[in-house]
Amino acid sequence: MSAVPSGWKVERLKDVARVNANALPAGTDADYEFDYLEISNVNYNGVVSTDAIEHLRFEDAPSRARRRVASGSTVISSVRPNLQAVAFFASAPKHLICSTGFNVVEPQSNKLAPQFTYYHLLSENARQYFEAAATGVGYPAIGDKDFNAFTVTLPPLPEQQRIATYLAASCAAIDAAVSAKRRQLDTLEALRKSIIQRAVTFGIEANPKLRQVNSDWIREVPSHWDVCRVKRVVACMDYGIGVSTGDEGRYPVLKMGNVQDGEIQFAKLDFIDEVDDNLILERGDLLYNRTNSPDQVGKAAIFRKSRADAITFASYLVRLRVNHRVNAWYLNYVLNSSGFLAFARRLAVPSVQQSNLNSTRYAQMFIPLPPIEEQKAILSFLNEKTAAVDTVVATIQTQIETLTAYRKSLIHECVTGQRRVT
Repeated sequence: MSAVPSGWKVERLKDVARVNANALPAGTDADYEFDYLEISNVNYNGVVSTDAIEHLRFEDAPSRARRRVASGSTVISSVRPNLQAVAFFASAPKHLICSTGFNVVEPQSNKLAPQFTYYHLLSENARQYFEAAATGVGYPAIGDKDFNAFTVTLPPLPEQQRIATYLAASCAAIDAAVSAKRRQLDTLEALRKSIIQRAVTFGIEANPKLRQVNSDWIREVPSHWDVCRVKRVVACMDYGIGVSTGDEGRYPVLKMGNVQDGEIQFAKLDFIDEVDDNLILERGDLLYNRTNSPDQVGKAAIFRKSRADAITFASYLVRLRVNHRVNAWYLNYVLNSSGFLAFARRLAVPSVQQSNLNSTRYAQMFIPLPPIEEQKAILSFLNEKTAAVDTVVATIQTQIETLTAYRKSLIHECVTGQRRVT
């Protein structure tokens, strides 16, 4: 840690706060009721949602539900410290219990201001220390000894309180700006979906002459368009490989997580050494996700690489290779349109935490089919419009990243004395 301002002190956390001081004993009455805070309920911005905090009886609670949370305390996850799951409770509910995956820090009132403690534990300095001290590969965690040894910079209490007040106001303003920009992203996403939905059902002419269809999700289409089932525009539909994959191998394997927003993301790939030649993807192949959570099943994407890249796909995906009646890139827009996806998910068969949409059901769905030249015109129009939306989205995302980085920098500078609050 760099030098601290004159008048500031440096102390170990355990010398200025009580850590995990109160817990439910094993003999707690089975009918004792409490609110239970899990690690999934907390992120960098604090408690994700109070509605997500369960109300439990001791008898029904998991064994890790033990640590009491008092008013003025900060809870911080001891596992995966890089995620910075930290929350401050100025006024905690009377019966609030958190997981033993949290450390509960109660500052000594004569040495450490409660909200200053929170910002200190949230700072970049704390994150770096906890991440370096954590042990374990798949589920890194910081031990009690290392946690207690974390050094805290201590300005005089009045200055601590000024810093906490300043950071609370500043972070609230930053968070409000970020929330506004996230609402802009939601609006842009809705606009993008609307543009696609209209183009693939009504075309791009201003006032097309329409005819009634009322098949599946399609109510009307331009009078000169055809409407047909998916199976009429594909040459073949194939399930992917059903064997185990690994971190190394000759052939990259696409899985459900690689299908995102109509495109294939080539990140976190698995591999395999042997694969049937017929299951190598070619440019223009479409993949749809047949098994996933109810809100994700049915999503599709187009393969833009070539056969020479020697990439295959897993069994949770189904490949569609189109025939001469449809442009694959146009069909990708149709398969990801809000109307088609909503209807596809209604057809999916639910199971435990997942839904399945087999190729037979998928192939029976109806799609609007303009003449091939009009498909290309619609494709060109949608590429232009969605690219314009994507440009604005990218700008807003950059602004959010900048604001988030500034928030982190501001907290770090204030609690370490690099920025003084007078």
